[in-house]
Amino acid sequence: MYQVIARKYRPQNFRELVGQEHVRTTLENAISQRRIAHGYIFSGQRGTGKTTVARILARCLNCEKGPTLAPCGECASCREIGLGSSPDVIEIDAASNRGINEMRELRESVRYRPARDRFKVFIIDEAHQITNEAFNALLKTLEEPPEWVVFVLCTTEAHKIPNTIASRCQHFSFRSVDYEAVVGLLEQVCRAESIDAEAEALSWIALAGEGSVRDSLSALDQAIACCGPKISASEVRQLLGRFSLQTLEQVAEALLAGDSGRMLDIVQELESAGQNLQHFCRELCRFFRNLLVARIAGADTRLIPAAKAERERLGEIAQQFSEEDLTRYLNLTLDLFSSLQHSLQPRMHLELGLVRLVHAGRLRSIEEILAASAPGLALQSKGERTRGGAPAQAKPAAESVGPARQFVPVSSAAENTALSSRTAAAKAPRSESPGSDLRSRLLTKLQQQGMAFLADAVEHSVVEEKPGEVGFTAAKEFGLALRSTDLAKVVESILGRPVKITVQFKDAAQARPAATGNSLPQQDETTRRALENPEVRRYRELFPGSEVRAVQNLKESS
Repeated sequence: MYQVIARKYRPQNFRELVGQEHVRTTLENAISQRRIAHGYIFSGQRGTGKTTVARILARCLNCEKGPTLAPCGECASCREIGLGSSPDVIEIDAASNRGINEMRELRESVRYRPARDRFKVFIIDEAHQITNEAFNALLKTLEEPPEWVVFVLCTTEAHKIPNTIASRCQHFSFRSVDYEAVVGLLEQVCRAESIDAEAEALSWIALAGEGSVRDSLSALDQAIACCGPKISASEVRQLLGRFSLQTLEQVAEALLAGDSGRMLDIVQELESAGQNLQHFCRELCRFFRNLLVARIAGADTRLIPAAKAERERLGEIAQQFSEEDLTRYLNLTLDLFSSLQHSLQPRMHLELGLVRLVHAGRLRSIEEILAASAPGLALQSKGERTRGGAPAQAKPAAESVGPARQFVPVSSAAENTALSSRTAAAKAPRSESPGSDLRSRLLTKLQQQGMAFLADAVEHSVVEEKPGEVGFTAAKEFGLALRSTDLAKVVESILGRPVKITVQFKDAAQARPAATGNSLPQQDETTRRALENPEVRRYRELFPGSEVRAVQNLKESS
C-alpha cells in the first residue's frame, strides 16, 4: 500500500529533524543529564513537528539502549513507537476525547506501571480542545504523577491551555521552518524518489507550505501525482493556483507608465483565463511586500522567500519605485484583498482597486509641492536621509519614480541673488520708534519659547506701547496669530504687569514696520521677481486664492 511522502520521510530521531534547533538542543541536554520533566507543552503552527518530536522523545526514553540521544530504531520499542502501536506510548486525540470521562480513564491508567518499557508516555494532540472540567480532573495527576509517567501536550493554540496546567509543564514553542530549510528537504526527497524537479517549482511548493514541513511535503506529493517524475514550475503554479513573477510584473509596468487602461486589460485577461481574482490579489500583496523588502533591505536578503533569480529581478523592479510608493501600494492592496473576501462583484472591486493604485502613484508629496513653490530649494524627501540624520543628496530626475515625478530644478543665479538681497534687507537695522524695544524683546522671548508662528506675526507688525495698553498694527493675514492668548501672556511676562492688547489691521504697506535706507524698494523688487518665477506662478494656479506672505532665502536662513 502506498505511503504518502509526509509519513514516509517523517523524522525518526533528532538528527533528521528539520529546524527547531532550540527544542532539539534542550531536550538532548535533558536526556543526557537525566533531567526528564513529567510534563511538556509543544505549541506552534501546524506541520512544524510537535507530534513528531513527542514520538522521538518517547523513543529516546524507551529504547533498549536508553535513555539515549540516538535510539537504535531496531528494538521492539523503537519499531512499535514508529508504527504508533506501542502499549506504553499512548497517543490521544483531544479533538474527539475532550471530556471529563476520558480524562478520568487516563488518570486511572496513569496508576499502573509500564507493561514493558521504561516510561509510560501520554501524547495528547490538539490539547487546547480539552474542556475546563477535564483539565481540572487531570490537574492533580499532572502536578504529581508517578515517576514512570511523562505527559506531552501538543497544541496549535497555546493561549487556550489553562494557566494552572501550563505552570506545571515545560513549554516549547515551535517556530515556522525557514524557507531555505524546506527547499533543502524537498531536494533531498526528490533525489530519494528519483524526481526531476525545477528549482522554481520547489520554490513554489515550499511557499505553499508557509513554514509547515508537512504541508510542503503534501504539496510535493500532489505535484508528483500531477506531473509525474519531471516537475516543471509552470505546472506547479497552475496546480497550486499561483501566479508567475512575469504576470505580477505587468502591474508594476502599468504603475510606472501610469496606464489605467492596462490595469483593466490585466483584469480582463485574468477573467478570460478563469483565474481566481482573490488569489491574484493575495499574490499581488505578496509581490508588493517583497518589493518593499527588496527596496529597504536589498535583493539578497533572506527576508524574501524566493529563488535567487527571482530575488534579483525583484530588486531590479524595486529600484524603480520609492519606499513611500511601495508602502502606499501595499496598504491599498491589503485593503483591496480584504474587501474582495465579501464582494459580490469581485471583478469590479479588483478593477477599481488597480485603478486606484495608478492614481495613488500620481500623488505628489507635500515636500515636492513646497519645493516647487520656493525657487532655490532642492527637493529632498524625508526617506532620503541617512541613518545618522544627515540629509542625503537629492536624486536626479532620471531616478524618479515615473513620468508624474520630477524634481524641481534649482533656481538660477539671478534669482538666488534677488533672494539674497531680500534677506539682507530684512537684516538691515531698523529705526527706533515707540515700542521698538518692546518689539525686539517680544521677538527674543517668542523665539526662545519656540513660538515661530507668533514671532513671525510680531516681526511683521508695528508695536506701540501706551499706558496700560500695547497696540499691534499688522496685515490681515497675521490676524489669527495676533489674536492668540499666548501673545498677552508673553507681553505680561516681559512688562511684569497685565496690559490691554489691541490689534488693528491695515494693508501690507501700512502695517510693515519702518525701516532705514533703501531696503524697502529692494524688498519690493525681490518680491516681484519671486512672484514672476514660473514655478511660483504654477503653484498659485494649482491653489487658487493662495498668497505669498514673505520671500525668504532658505539657504541663508538655515
